[in-house]
Amino acid sequence: MSQQLLAAATWQRIQRFSCDKPTPCLIFDLPTLREKYAELEGAFPFADIYYAVKANPDADIIRCLDALGANFDIASIYELQKLRGLNIDSARISYGNTIKKATDIAFAYEQGVRLFASDCESDIRKLAKFAPGSRVCVRVLTEGSETADWPLSRKFGCQRDMAIELILLARELGLEPYGISFHVGSQQRDISSWDAAIAKVHFIFDQLREAGIALKMVNMGGGMPANYKQRSQDLQTYGRAIARFLEEDFGDSPPQVIIEPGRSLVAEAGVLVSEVVQVSYKSHDSLDRWVYLDVGLFGGLIEALGEAIQYPVLWELDSDGEDEVILAGPTCDSMDILYEDHRYQLPVNLQEGDRLYWLSTGAYTTSYSSVEFNGIPPLRSYILDAP
Repeated sequence: MSQQLLAAATWQRIQRFSCDKPTPCLIFDLPTLREKYAELEGAFPFADIYYAVKANPDADIIRCLDALGANFDIASIYELQKLRGLNIDSARISYGNTIKKATDIAFAYEQGVRLFASDCESDIRKLAKFAPGSRVCVRVLTEGSETADWPLSRKFGCQRDMAIELILLARELGLEPYGISFHVGSQQRDISSWDAAIAKVHFIFDQLREAGIALKMVNMGGGMPANYKQRSQDLQTYGRAIARFLEEDFGDSPPQVIIEPGRSLVAEAGVLVSEVVQVSYKSHDSLDRWVYLDVGLFGGLIEALGEAIQYPVLWELDSDGEDEVILAGPTCDSMDILYEDHRYQLPVNLQEGDRLYWLSTGAYTTSYSSVEFNGIPPLRSYILDAP
């Protein structure tokens, strides 16, 4: 497979750097991250960027994005502690997880965080008690998230009418009703999903204005895609379309817009290097060639679950031709099969010890990797910067 998703110079740099590294490991390329950040800024000049730390919490990545001027979205106090340890100003941090312990809210408030997301009454009341006067952004459910490769519907957000009630309650309890947030699903390929979500937000803004509340912000979450095997529209196309949707609903007086990219920033900067452990067949006359790797669902590729995310794969081997395979991980769990329905085409002469390079793996690999399942340590990560 050609490295069409990876610049030749980047591919060569990663090959050289990784040649003596034990597998599996993630090689993360900071020059690619800088390029993706500039691309995102160019595509969304109307939005403030809050990096979703959960996508890849590596300290060097955070430092790089900090230097580029990014803000940060956190999902836990542990991410907050990491950011504060790196001297990130709390004024640039949003607590975007709607599921929070009272003690977590109190700690974040004590650390200076003043922007919180919420989606239910109990959380609003906890915020009022433990983060008094803070700005609150209520998250609404969105339709159409099933068109995303990794949907985020059902668990987070509330219906439109409840969002209005929660904003009114927040005002009553002394919080600052600040905005509405949504998330159309991770790796969302249907750009029109933002159109419907922004229209819903506009309706809520209008209803609350009649109640004397002028909301100031819309948080559109993430969802902008990275390039995997199934390629997507570029970020500029997304940015132009979303800018049009905002203008259609809010005219020439749009609210503050926040986006929370994770995947679209860091995925393409990462290459996961793996090794073939075993190649086998289940019977003498079977056509199914099983290729077992030293990385699987539990080692960082959990987004291959249900074959949802399909990563491009490269190899250095001189191929004698290619044929389909079933790809599986190394653990003693029958669930640890990466791709069986979708058959990858790999060299027919692939052998134990050969390396496979998984592109666009900079997001949700190291952060999803298990701690010690089957005794296997978490996925190693190396940061590569151009000289």
